[in-house]
Amino acid sequence: MEKIRCAWANVSELDQKYHDEEWGVPITKDSEWFETLILESMQAGLSWATILKKRETMREAFDYFDYEKIAQYDEATIERLLQNEGIIRHRGKLTAMVHNATLFMDIQKEFGSFNEFIWTYTGGTPIQNHFTQLSEVPATTELSTRISKDLKKRGFKFLGPTTVYAFMQASGLVNDHVTTCFCYKKDLHGA
Repeated sequence: MEKIRCAWANVSELDQKYHDEEWGVPITKDSEWFETLILESMQAGLSWATILKKRETMREAFDYFDYEKIAQYDEATIERLLQNEGIIRHRGKLTAMVHNATLFMDIQKEFGSFNEFIWTYTGGTPIQNHFTQLSEVPATTELSTRISKDLKKRGFKFLGPTTVYAFMQASGLVNDHVTTCFCYKKDLHGA
């Protein structure tokens, strides 16, 4: 019997694997938070399929999303990265990644971890939505706008309300699997 998934996940096997195993599963590790934050910011203006196809190459090119190493990237590193055809070669996004890595660590110092900080927005529990079809899922919410504004106040870049909502969905802050999707009923309360 074939699994019923959210419609967006039926494009390719790569999309299906990501949907089935990662999307909407609550993150608790700072390393995973940072990778998700960067991938979502890299996705701005592009398709998620593009990000998934380049993800492994970006992992290698970005020191496996090690924010401590990325915060040390200099202009020569950015220039080298811009020559790598396997990644998103956008100077603004790459420099924002370096900048955001430093701010990510600032949040860790202030709150003990990024995980502690970000889960305060939902009271430590994923927001459970009950959408029956993809067309009902919003691009932004009041909460994604608030988080975006809070992050921008801290200096983060490439994290507008739409990108932040996609980040919330990917990281499990919100469960936006449609009600007919087999992942909708999974125990996603791992925070």
